Amino acid sequence: MTLEYTGRLDDETVFDPSRKSVAEETGLAEAQPEREYTPLTVEIGDEQVIEGMEEGLIGLEAGETETLTIPPEKAYGEPTDENIQEFETEELREMLGGQTPEEGSYLEAQNGSQGEVIHVDEEVVRVDFNPRLAGETLTFDVEIVDVN
Repeated sequence: MTLEYTGRLDDETVFDPSRKSVAEETGLAEAQPEREYTPLTVEIGDEQVIEGMEEGLIGLEAGETETLTIPPEKAYGEPTDENIQEFETEELREMLGGQTPEEGSYLEAQNGSQGEVIHVDEEVVRVDFNPRLAGETLTFDVEIVDVN
């Protein structure tokens, strides 16, 4: 199944459009210049997209449009304390080639997940590896382009 989509948060902020025109209107095209905007093709049952989106796409036909509202438990879950990791400041500084991370900056873990630095002092650095969209209800306006 191939679809165009626009993902929004509760406050109507667009966080993930498939159409370049929407990305340009919202400023996302400037923020992510390397991204290509193309329709999404998914195989239902392959778990390529979040659970709530997959469930919402079942049974839709080519040409149909639908608005899917997906609660956190069917999207990226709720943020948890287990996803906040502590590092010794000195150790992390060595791993970063002598730089001290700043609060608000992002680090990438060895498994590729992104974490936001939420606390820095002489002793410890705390990094929040919760998914950026954890705890968010997501709304996707979808338009089915093709069903294969």
